[in-house]
Amino acid sequence: MELADSWNTESEARTFEEIWPGLKKVAIDYSVAEPAAASGLVSVVPAHFGWHDVGDFAAIAELQSGGKRNHLAVLGDAKVLSDKSNGILISETGRLVALIGLEDVIVVDTPDALLITTKEHAQKVKNLVDALKNTGHSDVL
Repeated sequence: MELADSWNTESEARTFEEIWPGLKKVAIDYSVAEPAAASGLVSVVPAHFGWHDVGDFAAIAELQSGGKRNHLAVLGDAKVLSDKSNGILISETGRLVALIGLEDVIVVDTPDALLITTKEHAQKVKNLVDALKNTGHSDVL
């Protein structure tokens, strides 16, 4: 309520800096949609449209490849040499990245950290982020 009260006021930025970091992180469906539905504030309209829950790098790779197998999706400004590799490469560094014979690879290359995993283990990235926070390495997040 305090955040809402400060919206579009002179104290908005300060209030967000003070309160936002301490808020419990809860998925929008649990924190907003389900309580709204329980209160009768949700309507349902029949529709046909595509949907993809982009919850990890594997999902981004799938969307970027258009579902094509053996495709390497490249996002960012990397120079890429790829021989029989597929998955996704996301780069913010502009440096050369060479991939040879890697299947379902996920490479995220930033100036301060390099992540290499596979689609199979993409959901474990959250655990890595939590471990970095817990060990005082938040500067690379």
